[in-house]
Amino acid sequence: MLQGLFGNASEVDVQKLEQELGAMLAEGEQIVRGFRVIRDMFIFTSKRLILIDKQGATGKKTEYHSIPYKAITHFTVETAGHFDGDAELKIYISSNPVPIQREFKRGTDIVGVQKTLAQYMFM
Repeated sequence: MLQGLFGNASEVDVQKLEQELGAMLAEGEQIVRGFRVIRDMFIFTSKRLILIDKQGATGKKTEYHSIPYKAITHFTVETAGHFDGDAELKIYISSNPVPIQREFKRGTDIVGVQKTLAQYMFM
């Protein structure tokens, strides 16, 4: 919980995500990986990146932001250091100079996250 309060993400089981989000997926779309930051989620599918923002005190109001991989111009990954235990991912979307930024706690497969993003971004 403490990690979540500081904005760190933890990986979520894909089967649980498919149960929760399956109705919103397009025909043939599959969830590849997902990460949770407190109540918000960062979902990689075979067709897009979905950012889920739970809003308000109860979290019942939810914003779903879909980003097709072709809209991603580039991304950066900063791996965890000796004293700074968190890794960071920045994703730059065309026509938006401000990147989408997420921190990942130590032990998260940041290389796998980078590989997943690259795999779908370069299709």
